[in-house]
Amino acid sequence: MSKPFQFKEFSVEQDNCAMKIGTDGVLLGAWAPVSKEFSILDLGTGTGVISLMLAQRSNAEIIEAIEIDGPAFEQAVGNFENSPWGDRLFCYHASLQEFANEIDDKYELIVSNPPFYTDANPSENKERAIARFEDALPFSHLTAAVEKLLDPIGKFVVIIPYKEEDKFISLATKNNLFLNRFCRIKGTETSNIKRSLLEFSFTKTSIKEENLTIEIERHVYTEAYKNLVKDFYLKM
Repeated sequence: MSKPFQFKEFSVEQDNCAMKIGTDGVLLGAWAPVSKEFSILDLGTGTGVISLMLAQRSNAEIIEAIEIDGPAFEQAVGNFENSPWGDRLFCYHASLQEFANEIDDKYELIVSNPPFYTDANPSENKERAIARFEDALPFSHLTAAVEKLLDPIGKFVVIIPYKEEDKFISLATKNNLFLNRFCRIKGTETSNIKRSLLEFSFTKTSIKEENLTIEIERHVYTEAYKNLVKDFYLKM
């Protein structure tokens, strides 16, 4: 058994999860806005790290997550139970469609780090393919489910490849979700934009633009990145 990934206030077992903890999930967990939400929903939780980060950052009484993969679901449940916030964290073993069709609740914050490898054919094991490939959770299904599950004054936050940004915003708009804020992420100052963090709501607003560069050079992090994740990583 591999060692758990240790954060400042919690640890995450991930040996049964196809997709391990990565920068994308941590960025989303740190960047998503939290204020006085009562309920939060994490779609496709994997290890549960984003839900755990939001539990650390917020006073939400209910933080629920869904995960379709059985071993990952069981591991997320264990990670939730072993955290300081086990009484606020709940995970469902279900597909997004099943969950959206059966649940009448509304959530004030919905987050997702969805699978997104749309330009390749799944050639890996089934669990990793589910975690990695957009076919397992089409963006159109994701935005439609969020329209149903999001509170009228709630926010939806997602991290996707930059090249998928226009497509995702278009799909969201068709489901009455309007872009309010975004952050484009680069590995270094001279590298191409790699990821987009997008924040939506049902309200049209002026769009707030942000940019984030992660590293100055290998393992030398920018102050902006360190400020974003310093409450979580041990060595920040």
